[in-house]
Amino acid sequence: MPLALRKKVFITAAVTGSGSTQDRSDKVPRSPQQIAESAIDAARAGAAVVHCHVRDPDTGVPSRDVHLYREVVERIRGSEVDVVVNLTAGMGGDLVFGPTDAPLPLKSEGTDMVSAAERVAHLEACLPEIATLDCGTMNFAEADYVMTNTPGMLRDMAQRMTDLGIQIEIEAFDTGHLWFAKELVKEGIIPAPVMVQLCMGVPWGAPDDLNTFMAMVNNVPSDWVHSAFAIGRHQMAYVAAAVLSGGNVRVGLEDNLWLDKGRLATNAELVERAATIIRAMGVEIMTPAEVRNELNLTERALP
Repeated sequence: MPLALRKKVFITAAVTGSGSTQDRSDKVPRSPQQIAESAIDAARAGAAVVHCHVRDPDTGVPSRDVHLYREVVERIRGSEVDVVVNLTAGMGGDLVFGPTDAPLPLKSEGTDMVSAAERVAHLEACLPEIATLDCGTMNFAEADYVMTNTPGMLRDMAQRMTDLGIQIEIEAFDTGHLWFAKELVKEGIIPAPVMVQLCMGVPWGAPDDLNTFMAMVNNVPSDWVHSAFAIGRHQMAYVAAAVLSGGNVRVGLEDNLWLDKGRLATNAELVERAATIIRAMGVEIMTPAEVRNELNLTERALP
């Protein structure tokens, strides 16, 4: 593909995620107050979009609690800082199998498989401008864990999100996820403008080598808006790669805990580093208002 940088790109800050990172860094926010404050700091540093999960305030374990999401959104929207709110809809599709000689019954610890309605209940309660849809089932690094998103479940969730007037951010961890996302658009379930996040380096999805990345980019229709990230030590390299591919940028503690070797990062520091790279490439950084205009978003009050 020809080199076609955008004149302006937006930065998404993925604030806390749903991984077991809470015990690996004291910078990972746990409580709704901490998550909201970290999101606001990231916005001040240049993030136009903040992507939020929630955690149990005491243990840091990932949660689907609607009240926790509502408090996070209330705090962000109640601040003086403008930012586009993006909530995950990835929780509630977890299956943990038993050992290979007895995979069933499923393990109760870690298994969390609920209905489409329950998986989007927090979206109905918070009405974020954007919410993510993980467009496929996938093995993760854990031996017997499967992130489960069947075609029927995804169609149901996507329709519910569309009916709520929420922009869907397709999260694609491999080329097959993009294939199914295009089917959802073809079926009229996901309306234009279409936004996709290319997720690189997540075991066992698309590896973060540049050949695979360009295969992902080349599978994104030319009239879609794409963003990209890689986890771990390649996070900042992929800021440049995403911009070079004609896309937007995602950084944050969901994907990487380190600013430099031996130095744990905050979300704001990761956004600042990304902004420095983007500007050094001669590209401007979009404001939340510009993102809303491009993606046809409407900021709404809590129900």
